[in-house]
Amino acid sequence: MPLRIGGVAGEPPRTTAQTTGSLTRRMLGIAALWIGLLLAGGGLALDRVLDNAVTRNFDSQLQYVLSAMIASAELDEDGEIRFIRPLGDQRFLEPNSGLYWQVSATGHEPFGSRSLWDRRLQVAIAHRDESNHIYDSDEFGKDESLRVMERDVRLPGSPVTWRFQVAQDRGGLDAQIAILRKTLVRSFAILGLGLIIMSTLQATFGLWPLRKVRRQIAAVRAGRAARIDSRLPIEIAPMVQELNDLLAHNEKQAEEARTHAGNLAHALKTPLTVIMNEASANSPDLCRAVIREATTMRRQVDHHLARARAVGRRAAGQSVAPLWPSLDSVERAVSRLYPHVTVDIAGDRTTRVHVERQDLDELLGNLIENAAKYGGGRVFVTVERGPDFAELLIEDDGPGIPEAQRDAIFERGARLDTGKPGTGLGLAIVRDVAEIYGGTVALEESEDLGGLLVRLRLPTAK
Repeated sequence: MPLRIGGVAGEPPRTTAQTTGSLTRRMLGIAALWIGLLLAGGGLALDRVLDNAVTRNFDSQLQYVLSAMIASAELDEDGEIRFIRPLGDQRFLEPNSGLYWQVSATGHEPFGSRSLWDRRLQVAIAHRDESNHIYDSDEFGKDESLRVMERDVRLPGSPVTWRFQVAQDRGGLDAQIAILRKTLVRSFAILGLGLIIMSTLQATFGLWPLRKVRRQIAAVRAGRAARIDSRLPIEIAPMVQELNDLLAHNEKQAEEARTHAGNLAHALKTPLTVIMNEASANSPDLCRAVIREATTMRRQVDHHLARARAVGRRAAGQSVAPLWPSLDSVERAVSRLYPHVTVDIAGDRTTRVHVERQDLDELLGNLIENAAKYGGGRVFVTVERGPDFAELLIEDDGPGIPEAQRDAIFERGARLDTGKPGTGLGLAIVRDVAEIYGGTVALEESEDLGGLLVRLRLPTAK
């Protein structure tokens, strides 16, 4: 159950809203997750690219030494390998310097650099390396991991294949990769932090207009403002416009309610005064006066109740009702009440209007029943659909209403034919309900039947 919190004295308790979490935190969470995924994926890809680039550069140096070894190698008179020129790197002469070379063949003692000292590079005779073969080796222990490049070459005049090998300690390579990786991690961490800060600022200032709208709604509720400032971004302006329209609609509803209450009080005041006067004077006509004035008050109450129901249903939402089903139901009801009357309906069968179905039935029922009651036996109903309004023409073959009396007939209780039963509220209710929904009703003369033509205009629903 939602908690109720007391507000200012005289105000009803406020109910806390059921929320689904912070929109700002949600946006920041999504941004942080997306930034993390992108940076992690980009960092891994860039790490692999840099790792491969540094390793290729390291391997190219080994390949250069290996090619120089093969180019300077030849056989002496004993069939042993020797170099016609020394390799230029001084590290080959320093014991355990981390850079080594070796040439070996089956049946011959390995010929290696002085840097090997008393060690030898391992030679795998299970495979042939016709092209450069490179691999990592821990043959000198975990403390000196080697990067080895080798190739098998048959020298001119040699009956055996010689394996040329060059190896270098991976320490320098691994140190370069570690420095690059550390720099990459720091750079991406700073980049990620900057992006998250930017996202925070973006969410904070991007949602600032919503906070402004909230403060202005609170000001409207407290009575410090009548409307919400519409000088806002275009994404929020339509919502603010709808809120302002809703405030205007509520003000109109409240004004209408006050007007109806005042009208009803004024309409009941006179009958009540008459009854009080008759009762105070002990009039012998008190019973008839009470019945007469009570009938008047009932008409007034019925009229205002009809308006109140229409206003309430209009406020509940933008209702939509099809015209043709209402016309059919009203035609069946009128045909049972007035068997001698023929009601013909023609026009667009697909027309829909922005009127609640119950009010639409009341509008059509009053108009068609009046045409059947006061006409000569024929009623024509025509539906004409326009882009914004639908027009219903209800014609009868009765005596009609003189033009000078057409405005007066809309007054509450006005009746031209007092010989037939009725309260005189039908056309007054029709006019009031039609105006509540934004429509109009007018009285004209029927050219086809010669009687009265009622032109009812109602807003069209798409």
